[in-house]
Amino acid sequence: MDSEVHTSERQGTWPDGAGPEPMPTILRGLSGRLLWLTVIFVMLAEILIFMPSISGMRMNWLRDRLDTAAAAGIVIDGLQPAELPRAVQDDTLLATGTKVIALRKDGTSRLLAAIEVPPEVDAQYDLAHTSLLGSMRDSLDTLVFGGNRVMRVFGPVGESDMIIELVMTDTALRKDMLKYSKTMFLISLLISLITAVLIFLAINRMMISPIRRLTHSMQLFSERPDDPTRVFSADRSRGELAVAGRHLAAMQVELQRTLKQQKNLADLGLAVSKINHDMRNILASAQLMSDRLTDVEDPMVRSFAPKLLRTIDRAVGYTNEVLAYGQASEAAPRRRRVNLNDLCQEVRDMLAIDPDAGIEFIEQISEDVEVDCDGEQIFRVVHNLCRNAVQALLTHDANDPKVVRRVTLSAHRLGSVVSITVDDTGPGMPRKARENLFSAFRGSARSGGTGLGLVIARELVLAHGGTIALVEKPGPGTQFRIEIPDRPVSLEDYRARA
Repeated sequence: MDSEVHTSERQGTWPDGAGPEPMPTILRGLSGRLLWLTVIFVMLAEILIFMPSISGMRMNWLRDRLDTAAAAGIVIDGLQPAELPRAVQDDTLLATGTKVIALRKDGTSRLLAAIEVPPEVDAQYDLAHTSLLGSMRDSLDTLVFGGNRVMRVFGPVGESDMIIELVMTDTALRKDMLKYSKTMFLISLLISLITAVLIFLAINRMMISPIRRLTHSMQLFSERPDDPTRVFSADRSRGELAVAGRHLAAMQVELQRTLKQQKNLADLGLAVSKINHDMRNILASAQLMSDRLTDVEDPMVRSFAPKLLRTIDRAVGYTNEVLAYGQASEAAPRRRRVNLNDLCQEVRDMLAIDPDAGIEFIEQISEDVEVDCDGEQIFRVVHNLCRNAVQALLTHDANDPKVVRRVTLSAHRLGSVVSITVDDTGPGMPRKARENLFSAFRGSARSGGTGLGLVIARELVLAHGGTIALVEKPGPGTQFRIEIPDRPVSLEDYRARA
């Protein structure tokens, strides 16, 4: 069941039978929201500009009325002391759009023209002493509540000391202000739309299109992640999205490599499971036949028989646990005190180095060094590292007798930690193997190797609470260091032993 689930995920199926989520349309996607947000923000900016603008329009409108009335007032003032006929006053008031025109000069105020019954004034404005905020407030008041109110407006005539005063309704003013507001709204809307379209086109080219391309690539890759042609093709520009595209492409390549490794592991597990049963039967038969060697009187046979039996016993035990790496994890260590010198001697015997190979195997371990560990598991770790070292030395300048070929196995205890070192004088690990150390199918230093040995060794050491690491050394060769701590003793066990 688990294998089928993993296969389904690799092929890019979707839960509940649903297909890949369709790409959003332009108006509903990020670009559409950006377009509408731009329109709204530009309109908000235009509203902030509108209030000073409509205030300036109102002040100009009132000044124009004052200037027109001032021109007529000066002419009328020149006719003193004659009084204008009623018909001329009406024409003057009609031409200026006012109800009353008065001129203040030399401290006295003279009524130049007025309707027969002057209206009651609702508001008055001094154009010479009006602040910007006050003008904006008055403009908003006229727009919202004006139209039928009578106002008194006065201001200086040019650079002179004369002051012209007008009484008029705000009907015409509000009408012109509404017309101006409508024009401003249409212009603002047009500006906002043009700005939004330009920003939309620019952002769509610089951001939205690359994002949609990234999203489309991820959808295609998720459908068939094992297809190399569906890896994202990133450009080499320096933009943030280009960098994201390159990281996406690298991640997809790494994912394909990982999927391939997982497939290799699955195939390996299937192959091992097929041969495991037959191999176990063969080893069991070999074990039965090897037991008879103990009855042979030959001294040479009797000396090798126990080692052969232990080797076959280990092989039988390995076949019983051969699938543990792929299915779960290694068995928990059965820890006890193990003489490290004896364990390393068994490793040397198992290596069976040919004397003619010119490889020197040196042990630097005191006879009293003991390690708290699972003897079989640590044997596998040390044997794997020493075997790798011997194989590296066999292929390193094999025809040059001057080359020193040496494997040094040393160990010492420091407090509650035992340190084991495997050092060789070989060519050292390649760069690729160093970068992928302890990675299955990638961390092998030999051509054709799988790298599983180091992976399993690391898992066994970690199960003991220890560490295994590649040590940098000044000279050629490879050096691994293993550190195994003793188990902490609980207070109850200590008291029970005491």
